[in-house]
Amino acid sequence: MTSILNTFSSILASRVTSVDRVGVLSLRNPDSIEFTRPRSVLSTLDFESSGRRFVVRAAETDTDEVKSQVPDKAPPAGGSSINQLLGIKGASQETNKWKIRLQLTKPVTWPPLVWGVVCGAAASGNFHWTPEDVAKSILCMMMSGPCLTGYTQTINDWYDRDIDAINEPYRPIPSGAISEQEVITQVWVLLLGGLGIAGFLDVWAGHTSPTLFYLALGGSLLSYIYSAPPLKLKQNGWVGNFALGASYISLPWWAGQALFGTLTPDVVVLTLLYSIAGLGIAIVNDFKSVEGDRAMGLQSLPVAFGTETAKWICVGAIDITQLSVAGYLLASGKPYYALALLALIIPQIVFQFKYFLKDPVKYDVKYQASAQPFLVLGIFVTALASSH
Repeated sequence: MTSILNTFSSILASRVTSVDRVGVLSLRNPDSIEFTRPRSVLSTLDFESSGRRFVVRAAETDTDEVKSQVPDKAPPAGGSSINQLLGIKGASQETNKWKIRLQLTKPVTWPPLVWGVVCGAAASGNFHWTPEDVAKSILCMMMSGPCLTGYTQTINDWYDRDIDAINEPYRPIPSGAISEQEVITQVWVLLLGGLGIAGFLDVWAGHTSPTLFYLALGGSLLSYIYSAPPLKLKQNGWVGNFALGASYISLPWWAGQALFGTLTPDVVVLTLLYSIAGLGIAIVNDFKSVEGDRAMGLQSLPVAFGTETAKWICVGAIDITQLSVAGYLLASGKPYYALALLALIIPQIVFQFKYFLKDPVKYDVKYQASAQPFLVLGIFVTALASSH
């Protein structure tokens, strides 16, 4: 019997060492085998000659000394080439470097910035449908969207590469589809391109002070400290998401209005209010990154408060902000604009219950595609109201 058990323990030990998860295995009786999870790689094997018990022991190693490994995750089967170009999840794997570069800039995030320029131009009250004004606005949209938003998204992906290695290891940077030098080059080209356009627009608009250049420089700095250490604002869910909301709503609005007119205190108040709604929008994107954020110690709101609480914070920030703006418009003697804004809030609430509050991860794309158009239309209504 002892000989049989010796043979069996040798075979079992060889099988255990062939896998990467080893631990304590005990045979308390011939009909029961127990296995406990390991702490590190197998180092010793103990055997009791009574035939009643043998133990495979794991050496205890400080887990802090073991670097995290990229999990064996594969990209979604049958990924979409459209999703790849837009820079959203469900993207197909691509080897073309220019398509990968475009993916890193996440074109799906450009429309809010472009729309912010439109709102700012409308709020100025000085935009006219002349070739010159149209050309200025298009150039300002290119500065805000493809250049500076592209810069923001690329640098965010660069500093999030360790998190993406956990959540989505098949993304361009953690998968090695694009090199470090290529990413750094892209960051500088987009940043300098955006700043250059801003300076050119200041000259074209005849500004005595380079207002647009300062806005572009300030927004670029905000984008950097949002993603990069040591400040890395995104580590704090409240501060980081508000900064993101301001970047997506206030800054392009200010740029559009400064291009065609002057900023006024009421516009600054309104846009900063809408930045709170932007905070809610930013939270939507945090739910899919909970695993990686928690592993890297980032205190996003879903990590800090849990998914259930965070999703209500998200919709609350969006809805309460818009209701507050509607109240502001009503108190300012603009009831029709206030009613129009209220009419646009209702479908957003419907889609929140239909998609987002059910499952913020599964339905995030559907929710954003269905609800956010009403949000951006509401911002435009507010812009029109401020111009009258």
